[in-house]
Amino acid sequence: MLHLSITYGSKENMEILIIIVLLAIAVETTYLSINTLRKSHRTVLAPVFVDTSVLIDGRIIAIAESGFITRPLYIPRSVVGELQFLADNADAEKRTRARHGLDIINQLQSIPAIKTVIFADGVKAEEGVDNRLLSLAKKHGGALCTIDYNLNKVALVEGIQVLNVNELAKSLRMAYLPGEKARIELTQKGNDQHQAVGHLEDGTMVVVEHAYKQIGSTVEVEFIRSLQTAAGKMMFAKLTQPQVKQKPVGKSEGGEAGKKRPQARVQRMATKQPSKPATQSTGVSKQPKAPTKKVDQPKRPNRNRRRTPEDSLVELANR
Repeated sequence: MLHLSITYGSKENMEILIIIVLLAIAVETTYLSINTLRKSHRTVLAPVFVDTSVLIDGRIIAIAESGFITRPLYIPRSVVGELQFLADNADAEKRTRARHGLDIINQLQSIPAIKTVIFADGVKAEEGVDNRLLSLAKKHGGALCTIDYNLNKVALVEGIQVLNVNELAKSLRMAYLPGEKARIELTQKGNDQHQAVGHLEDGTMVVVEHAYKQIGSTVEVEFIRSLQTAAGKMMFAKLTQPQVKQKPVGKSEGGEAGKKRPQARVQRMATKQPSKPATQSTGVSKQPKAPTKKVDQPKRPNRNRRRTPEDSLVELANR
């Protein structure tokens, strides 16, 4: 009996231990799942704090309308206050640019694809607008959108993500501009019969004029113009042909050539046959016209006129 009670007690303890372990695993799994969701949610919705320079620049409108900005844009109230200060007290040029920045804020708020928030951080930043932006980005785990070179460097040093519009424009710039030269391989025929098509390293299609015979070879081309379409970039180019330097004509050669030209002209004039009359220039005038047409058509006899032996002979000849 004692042995059975001990065995039964050990089984109960084992079951309780297993239940406790399972509960601990469930709690830990739940905690990790919630923490992961919080981090992902925080990463997706991390705000982007916009600098004054970006608003004055204005290119952020095109980026926002294209749909590449999926995170909310936070415009601190101190940035709006700086624009207002410049619009009221600066010179004429700065006033115009500051008013343009205020208009950009209104346009960003009217774009339904993004969320634009005027972040209430105070009308005036005592430590400076740049330092206020850095502290806000650190505090809320967000990024900083600026084209200010010095602010960009400081943000990178402090470990803050920076969205620089100038770097974006530089990365989207075409590899080659009109007038530049490059060597490409022509792989196929273009739309026109004289065109050939090649591709750059980044996949940009290049249409080369008058290069149909060069398909399958690598040639040097000079870019003429570029075309940006919804399907991608396209460039037009022409073949570069090295200029062959012509030898200068010497005085002696020029003198001989000048002497020979009149002599040759005189010889051609001498050997030229005199012009024939207009009547002999045609092909018909070489052979006299035969009165076959008049003879072939028999004359109708005049009933009032008496037939003679000559009329009978003519009729017989016509038959």
